[in-house]
Formats: sequence, structure tokens, C-alpha cells
Amino acid sequence: MLLDATVYEEVEHDVSALPQAAAVVALAALAGGVGGFPQVGFIAGLIQGFVVWGLGAAIVWVIGVRVLEHTSDYPELLRTLGFGLAPQILFVVGAIPLGPLTGLLMLVVAVMAIIAWVIAVRQALDISTGRAVAICLLAHVVSMVLFVLIPSFV
Repeated sequence: MLLDATVYEEVEHDVSALPQAAAVVALAALAGGVGGFPQVGFIAGLIQGFVVWGLGAAIVWVIGVRVLEHTSDYPELLRTLGFGLAPQILFVVGAIPLGPLTGLLMLVVAVMAIIAWVIAVRQALDISTGRAVAICLLAHVVSMVLFVLIPSFV
């Protein structure tokens, strides 16, 4: 949660860190269900958290590795992006009735989560921060298009 790039670098190379990354994803999803988005529900939120994690890593992998020819593999991206969801655990503060301060805290957590994903992408692909931001933005656009198109096919 401290947004320390060395942690993401270590996780990138630690093949045994995938279960811990999955635990972070689960905790972030559950925290979102408690404080950030209680209307989603715990089970649906947990499923959504894992789908977003896996699909997000896949989109970043396609853009960063296949299209832009940077070096990484899908498990590295899963590990780093899983840990990149750690700030979302703080969404649990949304359950605390703090009045207008709650919205501000939720915004801070969302910004921290975006920064964490940029750092995770930067470390996993060994690229500059600017390139990581561009890849994250492009991945977000692609995921939004997919989330609009997929329900129309189902």
C-alpha cells in the first residue's frame, strides 16, 4: 500500500507470490463490498474482483508485450497487478459514517489504486512511468469497450 516500487519488483520475480497476490485481490474485493460498493454484494464483488484482475492483466499483457514488444509474462503481470490492488483494501473506510469526508477518502483510495497499477505495470514491463501511464490508459479504454460489447453477445 505504500506504493514502493521495490516491492513490485520483488513480486515480479517471486514465482511463489501468486497466492499472496490472489489474497490481496480477494481482500480488496471484500473491502469494496463492505465500504465502497455494498450494493454489489460479497460473492458478486469477489467474482468481479478476480475477473477484473485476470482480464486487466491480460489486456496489459497484450498491449505491453504483444503490441509494444516489452518483456514480461502473464504470471508476472498477475503478481504485480494483484499487489497493485492493495490500496483498494482501504475502501473499507467507506463503511465508516464520516459524512462528506467519506467521499474524499474514497477518492484518495481510488487515486492510490491507479498509481499502484501504474507502478506495477512499470515494474513488470521494465518501462518508464510515462509508458506505464499510457499502457494503463489504453488498457482501461479497451476494458471499457469489452464491458460494453460482452453483454450484447451474451
